[in-house]
Amino acid sequence: MNVADFDFDLPDSLIAERPMEPREAARLLCVGDRLTDKTIGDLPSLLGPGDLIVFNDTKVIPARLHGRRERVEGGAVVAVELLLHQRHSSAEWTAFAKPGKRLRIGDTIRFGDLLRAELLEKRDSGEVLIRFDRKDAELTAALEAIGEMPLPPYIRRAQDARDRQDYQTIFAAKEGAVAAPTAGLHITPGLLQALRERGVATETVTLHVGAGTFQPVKAERVEDHKMHSEWAELSPEGAARLNAHRAAGGRIIACGTTSLRTLESAVAPDRRFSALSGGTEIFLYPGKPIYSADRLLTNFHLPRSTLFMLVSAFSGPNRMRAAYQHAIRQNYRFFSYGDACLLERRDDDTAAL
Repeated sequence: MNVADFDFDLPDSLIAERPMEPREAARLLCVGDRLTDKTIGDLPSLLGPGDLIVFNDTKVIPARLHGRRERVEGGAVVAVELLLHQRHSSAEWTAFAKPGKRLRIGDTIRFGDLLRAELLEKRDSGEVLIRFDRKDAELTAALEAIGEMPLPPYIRRAQDARDRQDYQTIFAAKEGAVAAPTAGLHITPGLLQALRERGVATETVTLHVGAGTFQPVKAERVEDHKMHSEWAELSPEGAARLNAHRAAGGRIIACGTTSLRTLESAVAPDRRFSALSGGTEIFLYPGKPIYSADRLLTNFHLPRSTLFMLVSAFSGPNRMRAAYQHAIRQNYRFFSYGDACLLERRDDDTAAL
């Protein structure tokens, strides 16, 4: 299967620079046997008793850092940008570095007078491993003070104070993500209350979204792409509740691709869930069966991306091609701050695009 099969043309004017206000006014494309235009505010009427929706409770940290390289033996001072990718210990992270080629093992990167990091490794993947001079709560406080929210590269405006709130879901509880689980950005406290009043059950999982979500697929064949590892968790109690809900005949709705990837990492082909805590590199694309969820609430994704491949696996590539063409014609807003779609799982539309 070729990556080029998942390409499409998207006008720049459809890339959302800000979330819709109010959030419930964002558009919602329902994708099933037919396409139906709704809004996020309609979601409670589209779900009901017997449904359970799963949210990702990860919290985005200010993971983009600007500093300068320093060397004991001197040399030119080089401006460095780091995008933290994955935590390895209380003080060590992997990160994407610019300009990576001008860094070498042993370099110190100073971020003002508050924080320093030593470069421990350079990897073939383009990542670096660094160790900060602070750890745990002290490191978190330093990142909050000097870091920037890691907005995706397709948002070209300068970020501002609004993004600290806009790029965080109401479920954010466990720090560690360097990108937002963007489907959850649509959910407001009022909408969540309306869902619960409709009898919709809720559950949370954790997947700390990594910066690999921004990285382009460089392979020509889909099967040759390797996902970056991300930390995911489904508690034993959560797995038991999901199994009981399914045994009672209820539907499971994943809010976002990160929730779906966590659920798929924790489910067996018999559709039973087990507890999960650790790294996942799961990659879902057409031909890969989906066992965990019956519906998926998600934003509109980049062409040639692993996320567009994932939704094509969930609802079928032909159906998703038609849905995206409709969304473009109807001027839906795309990507992290954009509109959403509610997908029905379809297992019989896995032909090539």
